[in-house]
Amino acid sequence: MKKLFAIVAVMGVLTFGSTQLAQAQDAPAAEQTEQAAPAAVADDAAAPAAVGVEEGGIHKEIKTKFIEGTASFMSLVAIALVIGLAFCIERIIYLSLAEINTKKFMAAIEGALEKGDVEAAKDIARNTRGPIASIYYQGLMRIDQGIDVVEKSVVSYGGVQAGYLEKGCSWITLFIAMAPSLGFLGTVIGMVQAFDKIQQVGDISPTVVAGGMKVALITTIFGLIVALILQVFYNYILSKIEALTSEMEDSSISLLDMVIKYDLKYKK
Repeated sequence: MKKLFAIVAVMGVLTFGSTQLAQAQDAPAAEQTEQAAPAAVADDAAAPAAVGVEEGGIHKEIKTKFIEGTASFMSLVAIALVIGLAFCIERIIYLSLAEINTKKFMAAIEGALEKGDVEAAKDIARNTRGPIASIYYQGLMRIDQGIDVVEKSVVSYGGVQAGYLEKGCSWITLFIAMAPSLGFLGTVIGMVQAFDKIQQVGDISPTVVAGGMKVALITTIFGLIVALILQVFYNYILSKIEALTSEMEDSSISLLDMVIKYDLKYKK
């Protein structure tokens, strides 16, 4: 439930930002003309200011192209970006919270087991967040049942924790594939509309063809941009999952070594 609330909250923030962007796009064209006029009459001494105006012009040009891509498909691409980013942010937050100081944690567990205080070791594992602490707690719960039982428990629960780490990644891959697909679909439909105009006019005029083709290709461009953005986040998430998984495996081996030492010392 908390994860669902986090996703909804992130989507709300991103949607609010999109609304503000849409309001900015609806500003009167007169304001844009007034802002562009000083740049047109600026001399060579005002070169830095001219650069700033050009940068603003590129940003406005991107927004203009987004609007020209027709609301039906461009809105779907934008929704795919918002929802995909929401899943990415939720995974990044979850994985960041799963990271702990493993060396310090294992040293505390080892110190408690060397003293023979299994309950203290359980308390340390219970009060520490993350998958490594959960695996340790499950293994310590069965420390009196022998090393074989502890090993099976650690391996089984490690697989469960690995599944939790990868939860939601399939949705990210879905939106990575969906964004360019929506762009391609918009391109095909735009080309069909362009050919319809050619059929209606009865002449292959560059003006008639260029308009429809431009709108058609804009959807593909933005779809590919969305897919690239989500792909960067997805690869970052995969790198964090791989690092945590490797850390879990190393920590599990260390736990088994601790249990063996405990058995040799206190179960003679």
